[in-house]
Amino acid sequence: MLGVLPGIIGTLQATETIKIILEKGDLLLGRLLCCDALKMNFKEIKFSYDTDCLCSKNRQTI
Repeated sequence: MLGVLPGIIGTLQATETIKIILEKGDLLLGRLLCCDALKMNFKEIKFSYDTDCLCSKNRQTI
């Protein structure tokens, strides 16, 4: 089972990259997609940036 897990995650990452390049679809900006391989569940966690943080001020938007 663990042998196919990198393929699943890699496919999700490649799909997200294609969406960014083509500027199509709903990007995962401000969201983290978590995968539970044992239950085959996906969970989305929303987060926001701290606008006072230096890393947020230097962050490039797509």
